[in-house]
Amino acid sequence: MQLNGKSVSRETAQKLEHFATLFQKWAKTINLVAPSTLNELWSRHIADSAQIYQASPGPYHWVDLGSGGGFPGVITAILLTEHKDGWVDLVESNQKKAAFLRVALSETGARGAVHPIRIEAAPEKIPSCDRISRAHSRISTCCSTILRPGWWVRKHEPSSTKAGIIFRKSRKPVAAGDLIW
Repeated sequence: MQLNGKSVSRETAQKLEHFATLFQKWAKTINLVAPSTLNELWSRHIADSAQIYQASPGPYHWVDLGSGGGFPGVITAILLTEHKDGWVDLVESNQKKAAFLRVALSETGARGAVHPIRIEAAPEKIPSCDRISRAHSRISTCCSTILRPGWWVRKHEPSSTKAGIIFRKSRKPVAAGDLIW
């Protein structure tokens, strides 16, 4: 399977397809994404989420803030299974969405955990990470309450969402920088 022009293994493709099936089932009863975008699940949500991961690939420890329907967090967690390393902590305060995320991680064997807490409480529960992702809102605005001086936002805006990745400022190249809350 090709995802944004990059190959993924047969096993990863099966996990992504299973996630899509779960997503469509759950989206009938809870609002996981805007109803007007449900028909664009692969092109808009899954492919865009994969672009976030592909902008900074590798077995990093990610935190996905406001995970909602699992974009980009669950997709990243599934893609990390190819490395057999890395982790995604998904932060989602809505209990119904958090339940969906737990099922999605469990059934796909994705590398992650769900924290049903508000974004502001994340630094207490997740002491450090390498990357922070946020989709569907401006990442710098969303994170302004938890970021400390010396951090910066690397914007990566896929074709249809406002998203990004946050790194800690460093003298090292971006790819080598890690993030400490």
